[in-house]
Amino acid sequence: MVSFLKHWLITTLAVWLAAELVPGITWRTTAGLFLAALLLGLLNAVVRPIMVVLSLPLLIFTLGLFMLVINALLLWSVGLVLRDFQVDGFGSAFWGSLIISITSLVLNSMTKSGSSRLEFQAGKPPPRRPPEDGGGPVIDV
Repeated sequence: MVSFLKHWLITTLAVWLAAELVPGITWRTTAGLFLAALLLGLLNAVVRPIMVVLSLPLLIFTLGLFMLVINALLLWSVGLVLRDFQVDGFGSAFWGSLIISITSLVLNSMTKSGSSRLEFQAGKPPPRRPPEDGGGPVIDV
């Protein structure tokens, strides 16, 4: 439950930042902002995988850049469904989804939550341990 709340808060902050930076994305109430983040998370969990599978050839052809279009369509659909959250057009949805993606990636990596793939590691790698079998030649490559 804590992981869900943390992810929802990160998504809400990302949506808020997108609304502040991108003209054409507006929210009227705080509840509308939180509800938009919740609906966006649900669409990302349910609808996005279906859209990815259906557009797989296009994703491969564009080397994954079509994912930006999928994210924009999901954000735009949130604006169409909710009354207190509005996305004026596809251009606003595109730039807003880009900001949301980058912000979520950075915040998830900083808080070690979600399925963030961006990890920073400093220092030397751990030392290699000798084999446990106790004997025989060891070929180290």
